[in-house]
Order: sequence, then C-alpha cells, then structure tokens
Amino acid sequence: MAAPQTEKSTKQVETKKHAFSWTLHGDGCSIAPGEVVLPNERLSWPRTVGIGLQHVIAMFGATFLVPLLTGFDPATTLFFTGTGTILFLLITAGRLPSYLGSSFALLAPIGAVTGYVASGGSPLDPAKQALAQGGIIAVGATLAVVGLIVHFAGAGWIDKLMPPVVTGAIVSLIGFNLAPAAWGSVQKAPVTAVVTIISILLITVLFKGIIGRLSILFGVLIGYATAAVRGEVDFTSIGNASWFGTPHFHAPAFDPSTLGLFIPVVLVLIAENVGHVKSVSAMTGENLDDVTGRALFADGLSTVLAGSGGGSGTTTYAENIGVMAATRVYSTAAYVVAAMTALGLSMLPKFGALIATIPAGVLGGAATVLYGMIGMLGVRIWVQNQVDFSNPVNLNTAAVSMIVAIANYTLLVGDAKFEGIALGSGAAILIYHVMYWISKVRGTNLEAATPASAPAGTDLESEAYKTRHR
Repeated sequence: MAAPQTEKSTKQVETKKHAFSWTLHGDGCSIAPGEVVLPNERLSWPRTVGIGLQHVIAMFGATFLVPLLTGFDPATTLFFTGTGTILFLLITAGRLPSYLGSSFALLAPIGAVTGYVASGGSPLDPAKQALAQGGIIAVGATLAVVGLIVHFAGAGWIDKLMPPVVTGAIVSLIGFNLAPAAWGSVQKAPVTAVVTIISILLITVLFKGIIGRLSILFGVLIGYATAAVRGEVDFTSIGNASWFGTPHFHAPAFDPSTLGLFIPVVLVLIAENVGHVKSVSAMTGENLDDVTGRALFADGLSTVLAGSGGGSGTTTYAENIGVMAATRVYSTAAYVVAAMTALGLSMLPKFGALIATIPAGVLGGAATVLYGMIGMLGVRIWVQNQVDFSNPVNLNTAAVSMIVAIANYTLLVGDAKFEGIALGSGAAILIYHVMYWISKVRGTNLEAATPASAPAGTDLESEAYKTRHR
C-alpha cells in the first residue's frame, strides 16, 4: 500500500479546478521512494505519453477479444473504449484513473441473442446485433441509475444486497457459463489453440514486470504466428482495407424479451467499479469513496453510448491497475493519452482488419484461459473474504446458482427468455437472503457440515483489484 498523500498533494487535490489539469510531480523525471504520482499530477509529457501507451498495450488483448468473440467490429469497439474513457475521466473530475475496456461479462448474453460463433463460417446477423446492442444499452442505463442512487444514498446497500458469497458466485457463474463457447472455437484448430494456451501460461511465469502481465497479448501473438504458418490466416481483408477511415456504426434495436439475459450483468459491473475505486484509494492514500457513484454512473453512460453505436459494453480494467502499481504513476494524464491513442487506432481500417484476421484456434485458446480466469476470480472473492462454506446458507447459495448457470437452465415467461446467467444470478441473491432470513426468524441453528476453516486475514483494501472480473 502506498504511503498516505503528503500535505502538498492534499492541497493540490483541494485547489484543482479542472478534470484535465495536472501539476508537475517533482522534477517530472523521477519518483522518490515511497511516493506516487497522484491523479492530479503528471511526469514530463514524454514520460506521460510512454506510460499512456503502456496502458493501451495492457488493455489491448482483452479489449479486442470481446468484439472478435461476439462478431462486433473491432475498430468500433476501440472507438467507444476511447470515448468512454474520456467521458469517465470528465464525470469523475479527473480524480479516478481508469481505462474503460470491453466487458467480458456481456459475452454470454450477446452470444445468446446473436447466436454468433467466432470463425464459425456464418457472419453476424445485423438484426440480431441490433437487439444485442439494445440489451447493452439496458445494462448501461441500469448501471447509471445505480450510480445516481449510490452518489446520493451511499454504497452500503450494495454490500447488503451482494455479500461476498453472492458476489463471488455471480462472477464465477458468468465465466463457467461460457465454457462451451471456448470449446467450440478450440475444436476448429486444436493445435493452434493448445499452442496459444501454453504460451499464455509460460509467459505468465517466465517473465517479470510488464511482459508477465501482458501474457494474454503475447500468447495471442504467438498463437497468431502459429496459425499463419499453418495456413489458418486469411490476409485478403487487410489488403482490401483503407489506411484511414471512420469506424462502422450500427443502430440498436430493442426487445423486452432479451432483458432477462442482460440485466444480471449489472451486478458484475457494480462489483468491478467498486473494487476499482477501493484499490486506487488504497494505493494512492486518497479517500475516493465519494467518487464511487460517479464511477458507476460514468461506466453506465459509457456503456449506453457504446451500445448505441455498435460497440461492446465497457468496464474498468485490472490490467491498468497492474501498470499503475508497477510504475507508481496514477496520473489521469496518462489515461487521456491512452484514450486518444485508442481513438487514433480506431481510425485505421487496416489495423482493424488485421485484428479481425485472428483465427478461431487462437481465440479459443485465449478464451479458455480468460473464461476460466473469470470463474476463478469469483472463487478468489470467496477466499479473500473468508466465506465459510461449512455454513449451509453459503454452501447452498453457491451450489444451486453455479449449477443453474453451468447447465444453462432456461425459463420462458411469455416472450421473455431467462437463461443460465440470469437465473443463476437471481438464484444466488434470492437463496442467500431467504435462507438467512428464515434461519434468523426461526432461530434455527444450522449445524456446520464440516469444521469451519478460514484462511488468515487479508488486506482487502490493498488487494481489492485482485478480486475484480475482466
């Protein structure tokens, strides 16, 4: 955890008037031991630009995998991540450094609506994409409303609605629900998929610093090279694409019957944003609790904007937290650079065409790791919060919700269709609160199935970002 801010930094926070104004930190070239560059500070512009580019690279692999796995246009998605980041920084008054990348939590509901299979031979149906965008807008609007409530009423009610056992279950079930989609892509090119998986795993443990944290990006590059050698990459679209141009925007459509697939994702986005605020607070020594509502509202508005034009929903990114922790630079100036870089890349059709050539085997390998990580991040939430599964309330909350999601239980209510993620998320919240209330009212003593054993205490403030979904 970083040392508390100095008197100088406190004064800077109080006198700051604009979201995009920064005070030079020291000589602008170095950071003294025990110090950090606060959000309202910056290093020299060349160093700030370099760090901003690191953030673009850090979010690159995961952000581009979402449109590739859903069939959305990569350039359009990148455009809205840059636009959303600028919007986020403005709404939070430049106090909360963050890059809004593509949200993996939306993969399952988008796939359920569109039926798109990565490199499955059939292009994405524009009409179904429009309906998926309507669902993304609904998620963003709901998150924005939650942000307004939190801003005026505080965030305590979120912890009561979603205690760690519920939050962990919802994060886990989203990842494990996607397992069949990963397997579908792996089957198309198993050798390339295995090479991609092994590359990601080895890079993670072989390299320290930024390379190790970018294992997915480098693993995808190695998988791509393997696929190219094996003749699995079609480069035709790159040659046909222009050098400069605007992204392709797509209008949304709305169908109330799809809302049951999308709305539960809001719970994950809430957990991600709250975790991001807590982790930045812990590492900078600044109290950012009052920005939580703004962060939720900003992410919601950014998601609405993305859904309106053909981009994926957005969320905060743990990869960028990793870059900040490594560099000790929390300057929002670096994120302005990252956002402007993303916007610039979205205007290069050849770049977007290159990304779109990533074949099924590579996507399947990367998805195998990423979907599993989403599932295990939920488990990490349980571990770090010392959730006691010898308590039958906790045990049944997780057990039922996970099976409902993994098996993809489906319920039809009129024209509305509720599938595994929606039903599993609802089950986690309902089962926990109903069982807890009944046991409290009845005074029943729920005997532990096994002796309770909890791990040693964890500093959840400094480690909060590790519990987040991506």
